[in-house]
Amino acid sequence: MFKSIIIELLVEETKLHVDEVTKLLESPPKLEMGDFSFPCFQFANPAKDDEMWKNVEHDFFKRKNPTDIAKHFTDQINNKKLPKEIEKVEAKGPYVNFFINKKLLAQKIIKINSNYGKGKEKGKILTEFCHANTHKAFHIGHTRNITLGESISRVLEFQGYKVIRTNFQGDVGMHIAKTLWGLKHLKELGLETPKENKGNWLGIVYAKAANAGKDESIAEEINLINQKLYAGDKELTKLWKETRQWSIDYFEKVVYPDFGVKFDRFYFESEVEKKGSKIAKALLEKGIAKRSQGAIIMDLRKYNLDIYLILKSDNTPLYSTKDLYLAELQNKEYKPDRILHIVASEQNFYFQQLIKTLEITKPEIGNKEEHVSYELVITPTGKMASREGIVALYEDTIKKITKVAKKNLLSRNNKIPKKELEKKAKTIALAAIKYSMISQGPNKTITFNEKEAISFEGNTGPYLQYSYARASSILKKAKGKKPLEIPTNLTKEELQLLSQISKFPVTVEQASKLMNPALIANYSHQLAQYFNEFYHANPVIGSKEESFRLKLIDAFRTTLKNALYLLGIEVMEEM
Repeated sequence: MFKSIIIELLVEETKLHVDEVTKLLESPPKLEMGDFSFPCFQFANPAKDDEMWKNVEHDFFKRKNPTDIAKHFTDQINNKKLPKEIEKVEAKGPYVNFFINKKLLAQKIIKINSNYGKGKEKGKILTEFCHANTHKAFHIGHTRNITLGESISRVLEFQGYKVIRTNFQGDVGMHIAKTLWGLKHLKELGLETPKENKGNWLGIVYAKAANAGKDESIAEEINLINQKLYAGDKELTKLWKETRQWSIDYFEKVVYPDFGVKFDRFYFESEVEKKGSKIAKALLEKGIAKRSQGAIIMDLRKYNLDIYLILKSDNTPLYSTKDLYLAELQNKEYKPDRILHIVASEQNFYFQQLIKTLEITKPEIGNKEEHVSYELVITPTGKMASREGIVALYEDTIKKITKVAKKNLLSRNNKIPKKELEKKAKTIALAAIKYSMISQGPNKTITFNEKEAISFEGNTGPYLQYSYARASSILKKAKGKKPLEIPTNLTKEELQLLSQISKFPVTVEQASKLMNPALIANYSHQLAQYFNEFYHANPVIGSKEESFRLKLIDAFRTTLKNALYLLGIEVMEEM
């Protein structure tokens, strides 16, 4: 409400388009600087040929500095009757600062409900994430992908999009051949098949076999297994199907439930490789693709994207081969407006090549394709590598962090029932991992530190859960109902908390546009800090302002719960 009114005022005075004003409008770092700020630097030297300046009077601004321009706009706005929602407008250096009516803000905030921040119905988006290969270990690095993918999906849904969650998994290729070789040589590798948790155990087999494959003769054996498997060898196919199911069962029993993910469709490489090969050959016949040393390629050099190999000379399919048909299949089955591939930055160049190829060959599909990139997760000791067995297994990590969470909970209440203890500790541990994976922007490498992640203080998931539980505890203690009255003079802490709550819808919208849930994570941390500052400085139960402050706390809970839901984090009423 307040932001839209400010945008209207600025559009009228600046003659810029509403979208341009929206982009430029900022939130000041300090409350005393206003609730919204509009910078005027761009007006000092507007580009005449830029579309955004077509209605701006260039001659008026060209000899003025940004400070003078900010004062000009401020005077123009103040010469008119301000809307009741705006308390005052001030020029401060090169900024026009807007102060909103705090009593109206308070009236609005204390009425919010669980729909707070939700957008209107929009189009359809297909998200593709997780990509956990069968026959490999699921390690802590994978949790960034699944956490980010689910969070992006939730943010888009919250904004009003219909989201189709899909998972494209590698169930064929050399990593399968290595694992199958390992299964045939368990004694040599010092392994034996466990009775339970076989899917997770396959990662160990793969790592041992990959290491053994450094020997040239073993590498040849593995390569032969790969060829036989592609050729349909019955014995190998039977073993492949059986062990593939072990992995799928593990993901469905352990991984997906932990991360609150329900996929609408699972795609497997084995499902798309043959038709992908046909597409590659068809592109060659049409003269769109070329032969190079027996292989089929797309020559993308004129786009500065080098040569894109789409089928090997021996007709072995590649990732590119499979992705060519996957794109057609996803579009055919769901007809989305956009297709988001959430894949690590190591594949940035590959996706540039893939998307350009699709734009050339199937523009109606290629124009929908997007790569949402993110950096890797490393441990304090360095980069992880499944084939070397240098990984922090997810299952080991969650057990260790859950153990720490249990100790913390018992230190607060040593009479907590065992079943409740287990559930709460696991919920806290998951919050610790998820928040660690999402609180930094996708373009930053994460060094995952278990001790820091599980801390109940600082910028962590458990800290946010604890802040929510504290708010719930206050509301639970409240007795009776006093008439609601909004104080005439709100305290600094009340104003901070109100202002931060009001920024939630804008934060979600921005996170949706940038595919960056870290904005919501950092917003949530700031929100929790403001709540705790408010709680420590302002008495609630029994105070003159009790009714208003209880409403404010409830609004905080509603907002934080919505924010944490978007991050995939579960709240708890007690901790």
